[in-house]
Amino acid sequence: MPVVMQMHWPEITVDEYEEARRRVGWETAVPEGALFHVAWFGDDGFHVVDVWESGGDFDRFVNDRLMPVVAGEMGITSQPNVSITPTQAVFNPASAPVAS
Repeated sequence: MPVVMQMHWPEITVDEYEEARRRVGWETAVPEGALFHVAWFGDDGFHVVDVWESGGDFDRFVNDRLMPVVAGEMGITSQPNVSITPTQAVFNPASAPVAS
């Protein structure tokens, strides 16, 4: 079942996000199970909403690709606030529907 991942990481800057985006390359080498990603900066810091085929797909991406770069290469020591919740429905008019 697809899941929605919500992340709030107040300590991350625009420059750090852009560097991680370039180094990890999730847009050029799409992680298995990734369906949707949107990121923004609000008054309270950095936010992400993703949709993944499963929580396990997200966990593999974090453990195998994201954190080795963010924590290992970039030296970022803060941790994000993350919640993962099963989806009720997924609609993205730019792609095929995803079954829940």
